[in-house]
Amino acid sequence: MDRILKHFPDLDKRQISQFRQLGPLYSYWNQKVNVVSRQDIDNLYEHHVLHSLSVARFIQFQPGSKVLDLGTGGGFPGIPLAIMFPEVHFHLIDSIDKKVKVAEAVAKAIGLRNVTTEQVRAEDHKAQYDFVVSRAVADLMIIYGWVINRIRRGSSFNDVPNGLLCLKGGNLDMEMAPFKDLIYKFPVKDFFNEVWFADKYLLYLPME
Repeated sequence: MDRILKHFPDLDKRQISQFRQLGPLYSYWNQKVNVVSRQDIDNLYEHHVLHSLSVARFIQFQPGSKVLDLGTGGGFPGIPLAIMFPEVHFHLIDSIDKKVKVAEAVAKAIGLRNVTTEQVRAEDHKAQYDFVVSRAVADLMIIYGWVINRIRRGSSFNDVPNGLLCLKGGNLDMEMAPFKDLIYKFPVKDFFNEVWFADKYLLYLPME
């Protein structure tokens, strides 16, 4: 939790309380449903919560924005972002029902009113959003195929055009190649100085 406060010192009391509750909640649920590697649960705040919040270093979602968290698992990056942006609606989907139930339970426990959840395959979900966020779900071209018709065109009221935001790690050259100059890559280490983020990136694909 100290890492969250270090990088986001202007959180209000409600947000701080919500972030603090994530640790014990995920520790509890992870014993029932493996949503975070059991070897990694002690690193929840750095490897999962703070990593999710790297999106908030790139864009400040405007109130009224609608964001789809594709392949949310137990709620990442959607739940940390929903805490950060209480006036933005986040819809969290995953194909695995038991993981969706964890995300739903956590959101309810901490009093998030701007989160909805749904068990559905990405390719079967038909609603439209301003942005789609995703964290290490699939190859970029596969994700693009899933979301090409899920993002609203020509109606952006945020600081950057509507589009896809993916958190990924490692060498991404081959994944990015089909998109050439259309996609942007931001090193997460430029947002946060923790060593773990050295090979992590935020990819942004505008879809105007």
